[in-house]
Amino acid sequence: MLEVERYHCPYCGEPAEAVLDLSAGDQCYVEDCPVCCQPIVFELRTDGIAWTLVLRREDD
Repeated sequence: MLEVERYHCPYCGEPAEAVLDLSAGDQCYVEDCPVCCQPIVFELRTDGIAWTLVLRREDD
């Protein structure tokens, strides 16, 4: 199950979208901001239905 989530980059503040794969369970991964190219850490917690997404700077 895929979900699209809008977020703001923790570095530059620009809006962007992430595609989340809820079927893969809990995940922690890094993606670069599509605007400023800084690395963003995505922490997804899910049971396959309900989910939470926390974003943070890689240098935090």
